[in-house]
Amino acid sequence: MLIGLAGCSGGTAGGNGRTTTEQPPTSSTAGSGLKNFDTCAFFTQEDLSAAGVEGPGEKAEQLSFEPGCSYMGGKILLTLYKNEEETVDKYETGGNWDKYEKFSINGRNAARAVEGGGGAVDAGCSIVLDAGGGVVLVDVTESKPDSVSDKCGEAEKIARQIEPRLPK
Repeated sequence: MLIGLAGCSGGTAGGNGRTTTEQPPTSSTAGSGLKNFDTCAFFTQEDLSAAGVEGPGEKAEQLSFEPGCSYMGGKILLTLYKNEEETVDKYETGGNWDKYEKFSINGRNAARAVEGGGGAVDAGCSIVLDAGGGVVLVDVTESKPDSVSDKCGEAEKIARQIEPRLPK
């Protein structure tokens, strides 16, 4: 069941509003602080428990230049992605968003990004955070219909908890 849901979280938008027509990153990011950032090893047991999900995570690699890791819970599917090429500002114009609201978490650029769901499925919400010369995305979708009333609130709670440990 997790495999099917992980695929749904990506859809045509990679789980965060990105279209599949974009080019993969170039070697210009070789020095990125996210280069060795492992999305499947980042969350602590405390992070997972607070989010209501369980480990170990399952790789979510719909887009080669935006690897992630998904964790299933009773109410949510939590996916942590990284992208060494993008920034919060670049994501605003480069995605397929129904809503994109910039804000700040502890002085770090961030945005609430609601995916274009196309009406077929309930869209998820990603918190996009500038980190390590790129971005990290905390993506929350429902694991069953109507299980979470505020996906952006859930994603932001997790993002605020992990933000101090993200690469600058």
